[in-house]
Amino acid sequence: MIKKLLRALNLDSDIDDYERIHAAIEKDIIFKGTNLWILAFAIIVASVGLNMNSTAVIIGAMLISPLMGPINGMGYSLATYNFPLFRKAVRNFTFAVIASLAASTLYFTVSPVSTAHSELLARTSPTIYDVLIALFGGMAGIVAISSKNKGNVIPGVAIATALMPPLCTAGYGLAKVKFSFFFGALYLFTINTVFIALSSIAVSQVLNFPIRSILDDVRKKRINRAITVIILITIIPSIYFGYVLVQRESFLENAARFTRNVSIIEGNYLLKDEVDPSGRTITLIYGGSTLNDLQKRIIAERAKDFSLDTSKLVFKQGFSIDHITRQETQIDSLRGEIKSREGQVGALKGEINRLNMLLKDKESRQDEARRRAGMGRQLLAEIKSLYPQITACAYAETAAFRDGVEGAKKVDIIVFKARKGSLGTIDRKKIGRWLTSRVGQRNYKVFYEW
Repeated sequence: MIKKLLRALNLDSDIDDYERIHAAIEKDIIFKGTNLWILAFAIIVASVGLNMNSTAVIIGAMLISPLMGPINGMGYSLATYNFPLFRKAVRNFTFAVIASLAASTLYFTVSPVSTAHSELLARTSPTIYDVLIALFGGMAGIVAISSKNKGNVIPGVAIATALMPPLCTAGYGLAKVKFSFFFGALYLFTINTVFIALSSIAVSQVLNFPIRSILDDVRKKRINRAITVIILITIIPSIYFGYVLVQRESFLENAARFTRNVSIIEGNYLLKDEVDPSGRTITLIYGGSTLNDLQKRIIAERAKDFSLDTSKLVFKQGFSIDHITRQETQIDSLRGEIKSREGQVGALKGEINRLNMLLKDKESRQDEARRRAGMGRQLLAEIKSLYPQITACAYAETAAFRDGVEGAKKVDIIVFKARKGSLGTIDRKKIGRWLTSRVGQRNYKVFYEW
């Protein structure tokens, strides 16, 4: 069984010719012609994908990106002690990084969309898990390059290790002056670079790629020591960030279990909860009767059962039945007051209407008085055209009383003054008929002065 297992794991039969492997790695290092254009296109595609938060576009940029070429070249050249090839790989890798940063920074500077979407944020907080992805993804890549049958491993490795998106995210950080984005993304890119190169070194040595330079043991030790220092500098922060990530996920999981447990507390219902892992704060928003101090202590004690004794609990009241009852009482009181005010307003309206009627009646009487005050002048002007001998006219309204009759009777008194003997009986009769039609059916008395 062991022999069969070792035979199944043996790569010797699948390994391509060393010279062809060397030529393929050396070709992928150089950025000119096709590789340079592909790099330029990959930068733009990745920047647009991150800007639009499109996962499919970002995956496309990972697939077409040629950045793995110089990284594999650096690892392979160190494993085979081929320092001319190593220097060439470093130069081309540095050019690719600077070009990618410059292009992505320029794109995000002119882009009208500045929101940091989830695809951008996902590349600003690397952890130890990204180290594992880069290490084992890089191993799969170098094994595929060394194999006679390349298959579809290399595109998958390009997607898994994601070299181009972190570089473009760093460009976003520079364009928007968000250095936490810049350093976080650059650190993720460094992790991927170092551990893909490390996996290339390890696999190249396991597969016994031929040494290209003769070195003494002292220089080999110096190179190995430098590689170890670089690995430690790269991996230690990722371990810390990984620890923080584990603590965060643990807190979120415990908080979710805790909030489910305290969803109903003696007639109070949990309407909403807000969990802040960075501040280890849990905000609980309840609806129902107002939480008292005892109920809050019970909830705090339950938090200890979910390893949340060091977390901060914030209680908020979404709505309170007690508050609603007080509001209803206040509303009823306001309704009574409104009805009382409405009654007062109705009484005031009635009084205003009464006063308006009195005012109109008074105005009507005043108009009538003014009309009657000028009646004598009108009658004189009209009668003079018929009887020029009439020189004056007086008009008044008075009340006449009779013996044995209750109440008074209104009588119009008209006095004409004329020259003596100028009006005969016939003239006075004509004047009477004229007054009947002029004054109306009212009672009137006509007197003449001479």
